[in-house]
Amino acid sequence: MKKVKKAIIPAAGLGTRFLPATKAMPKEMLPIVDKPTIEYIVEEAIASGIEDIIIVTGKGKRAIEDHFDRNFELEETLASKGKLDLLNKINQSSNVEIHYIRQKEPKGLGHAVWCARNFIGDEPFAVLLGDDIVRAEKPCTKQLIEQYEVTGSSVIGVQTVANNETHRYGIIDPFSSSERLYEVSNFVEKPKQGTAPSNLAIMGRYVLTPDIFEFLDLQETGAGGEIQLTDAIQKLNERQNVYAYDFEGKRYDVGEKLGFVKTMIELALENDEIKDDLSAYLVETVESLKVKS
Repeated sequence: MKKVKKAIIPAAGLGTRFLPATKAMPKEMLPIVDKPTIEYIVEEAIASGIEDIIIVTGKGKRAIEDHFDRNFELEETLASKGKLDLLNKINQSSNVEIHYIRQKEPKGLGHAVWCARNFIGDEPFAVLLGDDIVRAEKPCTKQLIEQYEVTGSSVIGVQTVANNETHRYGIIDPFSSSERLYEVSNFVEKPKQGTAPSNLAIMGRYVLTPDIFEFLDLQETGAGGEIQLTDAIQKLNERQNVYAYDFEGKRYDVGEKLGFVKTMIELALENDEIKDDLSAYLVETVESLKVKS
């Protein structure tokens, strides 16, 4: 069985939820304290043993390529000033090969993954979406890779969501489980409110066999008139087992405004440089709001 050494990071979305900030800046480059969102995703891939990453970009996403490129003048300046901690931070992504391909039309997540088919070839691969940051003792993608190595089949990362949120996600319909691993009868993309078969939602982490491309090649549209990865996974599941794994760790939703702000605050409160001042400011702000109310 081939090892999972490649990963796809789709980053071609328009980021309309964050307009006007994303008119000229990719949403994946929006910083959480002092690090772009996409860097958290790349770091997870590296920590999971991934050796080659392909980022699927779109128009106006050149800043992503510039960010992960070497900047020798900056590196020289930091080295000469003895700022080695900063130098190490900006060079962390050098531990992996990063490649790029452009999705020429916004046809959906399934199409974005399909765009990377030649890069993947006949190997199993991971997919990490940038709207979800997962912090765990063992990286989320590594957890899925370990399950793939046990089952020899595609494994989809899931976690429980509130019943009133199931319409926002791909949802699984499980029929058996062993600890955190589920066998699945159906994968349903964004079911209508009240029709979800469970509250186990797909959370932006996948380990897939290359067989998925047979179904993505069909270019069939689904929810929202887009080519949905979940639909292709369901077709794959009808031919061979596709498992779901309830991964351990805390997931942060940075794909919408409130989730992004919450993530910013929580991670900022862990930053030694600003956490004390920020904590005092938050207490002061809450007390001020109590007085006004």
